Amino acid sequence: MSQAAPRPSLMSALCYRDPRAALKWLEAAFGFETFMVITDADGNLGHSEMRFGNGVIMVGAEWTEDHKSPASIGRKNTQTVHVQLAEDIDAHCARARAAGAEIIQAPETQFYGDRTYRARDLEGHIWTFGQTVKAVTREEAEKASGLKIEGWV
Repeated sequence: MSQAAPRPSLMSALCYRDPRAALKWLEAAFGFETFMVITDADGNLGHSEMRFGNGVIMVGAEWTEDHKSPASIGRKNTQTVHVQLAEDIDAHCARARAAGAEIIQAPETQFYGDRTYRARDLEGHIWTFGQTVKAVTREEAEKASGLKIEGWV
């Protein structure tokens, strides 16, 4: 019996009106890879998981009044998913835009050394993507931002 890869300590679960379409779109737009799909006897998607690097997201259908897609609740979000990229963030953003993502914030280098962008997916979930482009010390980040930063590693 083969050993499965260790499960991440933390995963995010996202609800979609059309989770099958979301799986295809997240793969095309953001580069996620589907690795688990569970269906019921009628072929309805009950649960799925996608990988990006060593991270995992769960993608499923709306299943209670408290588990809805932003498309069903006026495009409201209570959280965003952040993905740290090793690849060229500008190319990633162009790929997402070409697949139909709404780019809320174009790639911009931040005071802490990451270049980031924000995008809204096909049903309204907001995603942020970052790529470290410059090593910055806590002191440099504080000076550049005017903020006091604790816990900088």
